[in-house]
Amino acid sequence: MQIQVNTDDHVQGGESLAQWVRDEAGNRLNRLKEHVTRLEVFLTDVDGAKSGVNDKRCRLEARVANRQPVTVTAEGDKMGAVLIDAMEKLIRAMDTNLGRAKDRNGRDTIRAPQDQD
Repeated sequence: MQIQVNTDDHVQGGESLAQWVRDEAGNRLNRLKEHVTRLEVFLTDVDGAKSGVNDKRCRLEARVANRQPVTVTAEGDKMGAVLIDAMEKLIRAMDTNLGRAKDRNGRDTIRAPQDQD
């Protein structure tokens, strides 16, 4: 799973923040790594130089093999908490998305994408 971290000009941290994000994503999304080919992380400070309530935003876009991308967004006061909240939302969304491809007995359903020749 490739992890790409994007920040705006107002987010401080540089490479150390990016490495922390990659480590957290790798640990938290470990059980989904066979399905996710790439994870894009977008960290933004909505208010820029001003401080405010819920001014940090994290958007995660997971590229899933043979499926449409899954995107979630979280907002809050602290960048770390926002990232973890977004990852929890992504895990729930991925469980729902991937769970639909199997029936309750673990067999493929008709909802699974078919190979198109």
